[in-house]
Amino acid sequence: LSESGVPQLVQPMIWDYAADLDVAGKVHLIEKYRRCGFSKVWFASAFKGATGVNQSLTLIGHHLKNHLQWLEVASSSPADVLEGIALTGWQRYDHFSVLCELLPVAIPSLAVCLQALTNGGYSEKIKENVEKLLGMSNLETDTFMR
Repeated sequence: LSESGVPQLVQPMIWDYAADLDVAGKVHLIEKYRRCGFSKVWFASAFKGATGVNQSLTLIGHHLKNHLQWLEVASSSPADVLEGIALTGWQRYDHFSVLCELLPVAIPSLAVCLQALTNGGYSEKIKENVEKLLGMSNLETDTFMR
């Protein structure tokens, strides 16, 4: 792979939407990419639409855990390796499926995930900031929003 010249032309993107991301496995994968000559990698997460084809509402806690684990991967990797993170928001699993988790119900999840990434973690203060930004009195992350 390194002899092909591909590592000078592209940057790989590592996709994983799981709430129980294998942090050590991802760090090992990044090390493999580096040995092949890739200087930068991207991460891909989801703030909605990655938990089930029939999902109507967004479970914020699932996506928050995923982002917190991506932060762990980033902090366990060389400082210069991460180019960026793509926050995907899937709305359809394929072109024959019905729409799932429409954007309006997922905006709180997007706000939480962006704030967690921006601040390098999640805390009660960040939760309060998101509630204030969205005009919400009670942001629920472990249950579906009411």
